[in-house]
This record gives sequence, structure tokens and C-alpha cells, in this order.
Amino acid sequence: MFSYILKRLLYAIPIALSVTVLSFMLVYLAPGDPLNAIAPADAPADVIAALKSAYGLDKPVPVQYGMWLLRAVQGDLGTSIASGRQVVTEVMSAVSNTLLLAGVAGFIGVLFGCVLGALAGYWHGGWIDRIATFLSVIGVSVPHYWLGLVLTIIFSIWLGWFPAMGAGPGGSSEWLWDYEHIRHLILPAITLAVIPMGIITRTVRALVADMLEQEFVIALRARGLSNRAIFRHIAKNTAPTVLAVAGLQIGYLMGGSILVETVFAWPGTGFLLNTAIFQRDMPLLQGTILVLCMFFVGLNLIVDILQPLLDPRMGR
Repeated sequence: MFSYILKRLLYAIPIALSVTVLSFMLVYLAPGDPLNAIAPADAPADVIAALKSAYGLDKPVPVQYGMWLLRAVQGDLGTSIASGRQVVTEVMSAVSNTLLLAGVAGFIGVLFGCVLGALAGYWHGGWIDRIATFLSVIGVSVPHYWLGLVLTIIFSIWLGWFPAMGAGPGGSSEWLWDYEHIRHLILPAITLAVIPMGIITRTVRALVADMLEQEFVIALRARGLSNRAIFRHIAKNTAPTVLAVAGLQIGYLMGGSILVETVFAWPGTGFLLNTAIFQRDMPLLQGTILVLCMFFVGLNLIVDILQPLLDPRMGR
């Protein structure tokens, strides 16, 4: 088990380094000049040169990457060109909101996905299976932003049940566990949960339906075990695969929430990324992408470590 965990940790190091390279270089592939956000087009040459020197843009790209990586390891992601504030401060504030949204959406998606998938797989071919399959297909087919707009029109504009924008009353970005803040969370969380729910439903359905045809399940039935006891054995054998799929989906929620957060003006990393892209704020864009990618790498590492706990054969 220890050697398995050590091996996974060693595998994560080159992946993390590759993420830093991609996070740094992808920004340079985008058109435009990041200094346009703070300097007019007719700015004097000496002003442009001073700004480039201040942000380290006058050095070769490999040198810029080395300096950026060294600062990032120390927790310094630079200064936002548009706002002049520390990137790490803005990113961490947005990450906490995205973690909240992704956590609630992931919980909804995993819970309903597992329940619907288990019921569909257990009664394979029945009406429950058809309903769950229909819902899963709808879930993976409907675009996030379109569903968010539809839910906003129905439940915010027509019915007036939930707020349409923001994370709290008055556009507040600070989260509190009270009634008003939870009302702001419901629509974006449901919108974000639909796709992982559909994917997990299909995965669990296929696993359970296949497991019911295995010889050990037939043997358990022959021994006279109850359906509940048999289902516990099936759940134990399907748990590692479901955990892996759920971990990937929650990781995707962290990085794939940009459209949902933009539709609902949720002050998370997706909304921050959207703002940074339009403002061509390179330090903010680099820092946000890096933090999101590192969360994804870390989440996959945690899933890899947890899987042998559910199935010791994987740690051999």
C-alpha cells in the first residue's frame, strides 16, 4: 500500500510540472497585448518599456516562466494588471465560492446519479430503467448555459422563487449559511449537477446490470442471501469505479463552471476566468488556470489513494 501511494505521488510531480508549463504558455497563444488593459494604445514608448519591466515582460519567455514558477511555489502569483491587487487574494476568494458550488453540485449529482443508476441497473429493462436512461441522456445532452437560462426564466422571473444572480443579497461575495444565501445557491448548483448526474447514472447502471450477471451474484442467490445483502456486495465491487468517475466529474465541475457562473454571476473561478479573458489580465488568467489545474491533479491523486482502500487488489 505504501509503495502504491508513493508511486502515485511520484506520478503526480511531472503532471504538476506539465500543468505549470501549459498554464504559463497557453496565455501567450492568445492574441493581443496584456498591457492594453492598463496603458492606452498611444502610450509613449518609455511608459510601455517601464510597464514591461515592472511585469517582467521584457525578458525571454523561458526566464519569465522560471521566475513565475519560483514565485508561484512560494505562493506569489503576481499582481493583477487590471485591478492592481494580488492574484492569490482574488483567486483564493473565488476558489472558495467555486468549491462551495462544485461541492453542492457534486453531492447532488453523485447522490441522484448513484440512486438512479442503481435502480435502473437492478431493474434492467423495466420502466425505472427507461426513465433513468431518459434523464441521463437529457442530462449529458443539455448545455449548461441554456439550462441555466431556462431555470432563471422559470424560477426567478416567472415564479420569483429564487434569485437570478449573485451569491448573496445585494451582490455579496461572502458566503453565510443562512436562508437568503442558500436561495442564491440552489439554481446554479442544480444547473451544474445535471451533467455529472447523467454520466454517473449511466456508469452505475452499466456496472450494476453487468454485476448482476456475474457468477458470484448467482452463487449468492443460490445460498439464499436477501436482495439487500446481495446489493451490498454489488455496491462494494462497483464502488472503486464509481469513485473514479465521481472524482473526475467533481474535478470537471471546478474547471467547467465558467458558463454557469457567468450566467448566474456567481463570484467563483469561472466568473473570474471570464473577466480575466476579456480584460486580457495575464497574471490573473495564469494564476486562476494554475490553481484550478492543481485542484484537479490533487483531486485525482486523492481518488487514486482512496481506491485501494475500497478494493485492496488495486494497491498491489
